[in-house]
Amino acid sequence: MQAHEIDYHIYGEEMQYVEIELDPQEIVIAEAGSFMMMDNNIQMETIFGDGSEQENGLFGKLLSAGKRVLTGESLFMTAFINQNNTKSKVSFASPYPGKIIPIDLTQFGGKFICQKDSFLCAAKGVSVGIEFSKKLGRGLFGGEGFIMQKIEGDGLAFVHTGGTLAKKELAAGEILKVDTGCIVGFTKDVDYDIEFIGGIKNSIFGGEGLFYAALRGPGTVYVQSLPFSRLADRIIASAPRAGGNSRDEGSLLGGLGSLLDGDRRF
Repeated sequence: MQAHEIDYHIYGEEMQYVEIELDPQEIVIAEAGSFMMMDNNIQMETIFGDGSEQENGLFGKLLSAGKRVLTGESLFMTAFINQNNTKSKVSFASPYPGKIIPIDLTQFGGKFICQKDSFLCAAKGVSVGIEFSKKLGRGLFGGEGFIMQKIEGDGLAFVHTGGTLAKKELAAGEILKVDTGCIVGFTKDVDYDIEFIGGIKNSIFGGEGLFYAALRGPGTVYVQSLPFSRLADRIIASAPRAGGNSRDEGSLLGGLGSLLDGDRRF
């Protein structure tokens, strides 16, 4: 299915949102919870799966939707349809601080592989599925990068990142080593595997985990500086414990230290 051609504009710096302009009867699909605002003439409709119509019949649609469940996403997505005779706009926002990346699938050979929670929205006709690992190492030790999403088609898709975005162009045979959670996505020709960091001191005292991702070119790789899982871990670690004690209250300064650094909770 040929994807709808949509126009867009990205607003903001650290908390971005994308505004998509739809011609009459054009459709954009989005993950649940990403909607921000829309013009009055746009109709919202919940659809089963991604609405790409690449799977025919009830069994095909159930299989397509079931794949979404494996990536931790909902069985359903939301379609936004312009029912007006003139152009109308709908906007979608990032769930946490970072950047929104427009992915033109025609420039990437019709396929882009990304982290399972990074997809934001896409033109109708773009297929959102899963990219299973064919290597045992990835499956056993890949962590966040084990089951990834694949975005296929010939239209525009949008993914969001956490923190600052880095874009790396890898030459043939060039290798980039990345924390698995810091991977946003990469083009289909990039080879992806998991490698052991090695060394007893690194493993026990390094604090960076036991494995990292090795990405081999040629291709394009997007890397984020702040994965949501890392942000969530820091928040959980700093949260008050039972009885109202924070992480720092067991130190020598205790509550005084929190007061001095401006982190005192009342």
